[in-house]
Amino acid sequence: MTAEPSPAFQPVITAAILVIGDEILSGRTKDKNIGYIAEYLTNIGIELREVRVVPDLTDEIVSALNALRSRYTYVFTTGGIGPTHDDITADAVAAAFGVPIDYDQRAIDMLLERFPKDQLNEARMRMTRIPAGADLIANSVSKAPGFKIGNVHVMAGVPAIMQAMLDVVGPTLKTGAKILSETVQAGLREGDIGTPLAEIAKAHPDCSIGSYPFWSETGPDTNIVVRSRDPEKLALATAAVKAMVEAERSRLRH
Repeated sequence: MTAEPSPAFQPVITAAILVIGDEILSGRTKDKNIGYIAEYLTNIGIELREVRVVPDLTDEIVSALNALRSRYTYVFTTGGIGPTHDDITADAVAAAFGVPIDYDQRAIDMLLERFPKDQLNEARMRMTRIPAGADLIANSVSKAPGFKIGNVHVMAGVPAIMQAMLDVVGPTLKTGAKILSETVQAGLREGDIGTPLAEIAKAHPDCSIGSYPFWSETGPDTNIVVRSRDPEKLALATAAVKAMVEAERSRLRH
């Protein structure tokens, strides 16, 4: 039986999200997809490194997509694959990859599972235009598919549909070591622990250590979150944080 590689030797799989849509930038629509995708990816061992939001402009989409797909293992796009004139994501993705785009019979067959043929009007048929060479992403909610080309997964902007597509995509993804985390509630202001916390972070370079102030029932407080792929290094850094917190509490009491 082959032993599992230690976290230090497992590959780091990275990702970016490209959110497409004027409605997001104007504030008319509040994005609900970024947090969902981020949590989903973290839970399966993929590290989300970057999120960009771009308007419904072909050049902007192409530029952002080409930058992201060359930098990260995977790119996930949301928005812009519906039936209206301003849903231009599929065309922009085709342009980014330098391939033609046309009606795809596989996508048409998917829509026919929901709509009679005489209801496949020009607007709905726009959703069956797929870049050449792409694989389809099934959509159990409304049947109109997303698609995958290269390392780019193109998904809907409607949260329920995006989530259904992500459930299809998830099992096909390469994954690495999951990022583990521990949270220590300090019972102190962030400014009380800033200097010693920086020293701990310097002493534990393989861990990510962040402080997040909040207001508790007893007043100002801080959560310290320690993250690492290696459980032993995580435990050591967390122990150092807990010891520091106790020392600072004691110092401030006297």
